[in-house]
Amino acid sequence: MVGMTSSARVYAGVEGDRRRAERRAQLIDAGLDLLGAPDGEPALSVRGVCKHAGLATRYFYESFTDRDALTVAVYDHAVERIAATTLRAIAEAPQAERAVVRAAVATIVREISGDPRLGRLLFSGPVNSVLAHKRLESARMFAGLTTAQAVDFYDLPAGPDVDLVAHFVVGGFAQILTAWLDEVLEIDPDALVERCTDLMLAVAAAR
Repeated sequence: MVGMTSSARVYAGVEGDRRRAERRAQLIDAGLDLLGAPDGEPALSVRGVCKHAGLATRYFYESFTDRDALTVAVYDHAVERIAATTLRAIAEAPQAERAVVRAAVATIVREISGDPRLGRLLFSGPVNSVLAHKRLESARMFAGLTTAQAVDFYDLPAGPDVDLVAHFVVGGFAQILTAWLDEVLEIDPDALVERCTDLMLAVAAAR
């Protein structure tokens, strides 16, 4: 048909590529709902996630090869969301040591308390082999970001010493968040932010 192509077929005024992107986003959000539910399962089913998203099963395979691919996409979406908001908060904070550290901590606490699905997925929910690998991968990524921020802010040479501290900070903070989300650690969010900021600054002072 004149004016129509396979890559940009219009339906109800919306291009095909855009509709596929919208369906992909629906599936990722449904996956986050299921993986981040209070009684969430560590594995998704294609039928289950499509039902939750309100989409026919055939639409799953236009974006994902299998359920593991969706799990990876859901996890990456959550990590990218937190990383982006945290880096933005750091950039917008007054460039004083406590202000920068507090901005990062407060943003992460706000994100995972404001959307409990994120916290359960990233820190406290059940895991399968895919999620276990992604948690390890994201811990290394956040340690890398912490190293980069420290090298830039403190004008330090990059190296194993800075990397060691970054892994220590990220691992310790993750464990605190896990205990807090699991209600093992009873502390209100504001106090959590201040205490974690204090701890990170103490580690920085010991560098």
